[in-house]
Amino acid sequence: MKPVSLIQFLIEERRAGHINAELSLLIEVVARACKRIAVATGKGALGGVLGEAGTGNIQGEAQKKLDVISNEILLEANAWGGHLAACASEEMEDPQQIPDGYPKGQHLLLFDPLDGSSNIDVNISVGTIFSVLRCPDGVTEPKAEHFLQPGTTQLAAGYVVYGPATVLVLTFGHGTHEFTLDREVGSFILSRRAIRIPEQATEFAINMSNQRHWQPPMQRYVGELLAGKTGPRGKDFNMRWVASMVADVHRIVTRGGVFYYPLDAKIEKQGGKLRIMYEANPMAFIIEQAGGAATTGRQRIMEIQPTGLHQRVPVFLGSKEEVELATRYHQEADAAQG
Repeated sequence: MKPVSLIQFLIEERRAGHINAELSLLIEVVARACKRIAVATGKGALGGVLGEAGTGNIQGEAQKKLDVISNEILLEANAWGGHLAACASEEMEDPQQIPDGYPKGQHLLLFDPLDGSSNIDVNISVGTIFSVLRCPDGVTEPKAEHFLQPGTTQLAAGYVVYGPATVLVLTFGHGTHEFTLDREVGSFILSRRAIRIPEQATEFAINMSNQRHWQPPMQRYVGELLAGKTGPRGKDFNMRWVASMVADVHRIVTRGGVFYYPLDAKIEKQGGKLRIMYEANPMAFIIEQAGGAATTGRQRIMEIQPTGLHQRVPVFLGSKEEVELATRYHQEADAAQG
């Protein structure tokens, strides 16, 4: 079969009525920006891009040089195309308006420019996560509140993994599809169409160093996984933890499994670890479209009404049966407490 490029795929989606020309252009621009980020990450120490930037982001986290570079690449690429009303980044407190000299479109773009950036200096896969929303009618200068839409309203979501291969995983709400960057020709080529995540899992990704801080239902659930064949689950599970969400999620999209970042005593006050707008919602959309499930441990992530641009939530996602069981344990514990 003749390879299908990302551009070809986007044209197919337009013909099928799944997307319009403006959204197609937006995805092309984001993909092009991600190719530039792939080049920057690929140079490593030779590009002078490793190490701390000496600045902090809105969450008070130390920024890596590549965080800042990736953010600038995405902002610059999306400023002039006429497909955006505004964009918001995990690295910035407020949304970025489109400069007055440029035409404005009907879409809002949210992105985490470089997820897993603490792993850059040790040459472990990092990535970009993005989400696309529709700008509310009649809004010409979108503010933070106009971005606060539940995940169910997303028009598109995707992530790019900068690893041994650069891979783009994308959904418009009609299945989840994977594209691999052919570095020789500079194009993303469709490598897997309509991905399906197995409903059962034998691999789980979680930061076990936080175990002592977890709530009782999470202790119960992971305790059962660790008990393996001799425990109530009757089978052995393997643990994986890259600490780069895109890498952990991409493993699930490739061969199944689950990823958990539960609520614990350390992060209870802030509501969770991962940001709903930049990480949880787009990943939930991608996972659900591949037949998986995504919850906070208590409710479906995509049904949450966000209250802040940098709001955090617990994240349970991946193979459906496991996520549903972990969620049921939390709901039962809550019900027992009254």
